[in-house]
Amino acid sequence: MTASPHAAVHLAQLNVATLRHPLDDPRVAPFVELLDPVNAAADTAPGFVWRLVEEGAPDATALRPAGENVIVNLSVWEDREALWDFAYRSGHLEVMRRRREWFARHVEAHMVLWWVPAGHLPTVEEALERLADLRTNGPSPRAFTFASAHTAGEAARQPEGARRTVATPRAATARAARPDDAPEPVGAVPAGDSPV
Repeated sequence: MTASPHAAVHLAQLNVATLRHPLDDPRVAPFVELLDPVNAAADTAPGFVWRLVEEGAPDATALRPAGENVIVNLSVWEDREALWDFAYRSGHLEVMRRRREWFARHVEAHMVLWWVPAGHLPTVEEALERLADLRTNGPSPRAFTFASAHTAGEAARQPEGARRTVATPRAATARAARPDDAPEPVGAVPAGDSPV
């Protein structure tokens, strides 16, 4: 049996979401009630590899590396299609449809994809650095979105020395909001391009 050409790599994804209200607020209760079933569905979805959870907890909602009211979702998938199918062709779509009830609209990229060696579990710091790269420099083989996808081969051909200037993750998340009529910034993700 011949190994898949993608067997040596997996797709990592990070998305961040700014809560409109604290997780214990009744207005966010429908989202909180969906967490366990959606996470259980992810854990058994075809192509799922791993997701970040806080030690001793079923999810990562208590981790706040990007800000006090910002939750993070970090996971690894066998390939782009597996993540896409889970995000847009499963019960997770209900969360997507209702996200504006619970999360503020982001004015800059809030989701990033990148290729990792199979078996590598990305750190939150690594993920936030990729998001900062996308926000600062726009899509590239090292930090992209569904709408601007790059192949694992393209990522492998980008030499490590070709790293681009990247703002620190904290600085990237602390940028001032832009007016509603301003154009989308480089690297902005279309409204339907994020799993959260």
